[in-house]
Amino acid sequence: MPRPSFITRILAIGVLLHVYIGLRLIPDAPVADGIRWLAALYLAASCILIPLGARARQMALSWSRQAAWIGLMAMGFFSSLLVITLLRDVLLAVAWAAEALRGLPHGLASLRADSALAVPALALLITLVGLFNARRLARVVTVDVPIAGLPRGLEGFTIAQISDVHVGPTIRRPYVEAIVGAVNAMGADIVAITGDVVDGTVEQLSPHTAPLGGLTGRYGTYLVTGNHEYYSGAREWVTEFQRLGLTVLSNRHVVISHNGARLVLAGVTDYTAEQFDPAQRSDPRGALLGAPADATVRILLAHQPRTAIAAEPMGYTLQISGHTHGGQFLPWNFFVRLQQPFTAGLKKMGRLWVYTSRGTGYWGPPKRVGAPSEITRIRLVQAGEG
Repeated sequence: MPRPSFITRILAIGVLLHVYIGLRLIPDAPVADGIRWLAALYLAASCILIPLGARARQMALSWSRQAAWIGLMAMGFFSSLLVITLLRDVLLAVAWAAEALRGLPHGLASLRADSALAVPALALLITLVGLFNARRLARVVTVDVPIAGLPRGLEGFTIAQISDVHVGPTIRRPYVEAIVGAVNAMGADIVAITGDVVDGTVEQLSPHTAPLGGLTGRYGTYLVTGNHEYYSGAREWVTEFQRLGLTVLSNRHVVISHNGARLVLAGVTDYTAEQFDPAQRSDPRGALLGAPADATVRILLAHQPRTAIAAEPMGYTLQISGHTHGGQFLPWNFFVRLQQPFTAGLKKMGRLWVYTSRGTGYWGPPKRVGAPSEITRIRLVQAGEG
């Protein structure tokens, strides 16, 4: 008998989790039977809407974008509904144990009823707040990176970073145009795009990524690929990015002269690129081949923070990454830490500074809670003066 596919197993788990929510909330909710039936029907529909939304961009349907919006919103609501239902069960268990230890009769009916109504209301509120946070223009975050022995000419050198825009079913041209306008207003020395620009093919999305060609940095705009480029056809996207005038750093570097000092800017393919194309293996060492020895400040653009493990021994000064979205919303911030050494912000690994952006867009559900999107202004400063 053939084993069920991975997708089938995921769908089955999703159905079981919806059943769990229904069994835990619907019987306890103090509402009319008609409302109970509507709640059950919504949960049944959600089992269909979520996978439909996740797969909508692969469907050649006139309403695929609307399906994506509906399904991804349902996914975001379901995520909060599940987490809060689990927390409710923990609360009820604690209350039951407390009454048992005190020798009191179990009188949790009121708590069960009130909490059964509070869970979906809170999940809806979180989803709507998350939608507002995700759809507003990312704020500019300024980060000073203190570097010992920084050449005087590089003091105050600025890098505008955007990452994880995820142009796709719910992120389109107007969203990208707003990002480009905010970046250009910064007047940075260079612009760095650290991967996961797209969720779809060049044919589908090139009109919506076109504004990226308008990004302006004093010494240019540089890009590295993320894992989602490989899901979407990395070779075709690299060609398209180059057509837009972006410099793609695929395991190579450039040397930038600024105020009499030189800086090495290197970039690598995504950490997982080798799984899609062995010739695209991420190579922090190879990216530095031929770099001038007197250019002691060496900056690496790498989509995933875990590239730092290989980059640190190579003598890089700073790695600029994205990928994590800062977790985007609960509970994913906890899972990020199982895969990546850093979730967000400026951290140090040995001698290497690593800055991890929370991302400029979002992936999947249009939802951000506790992990605001950002456009980052990174400034090099002398250690002890920043």
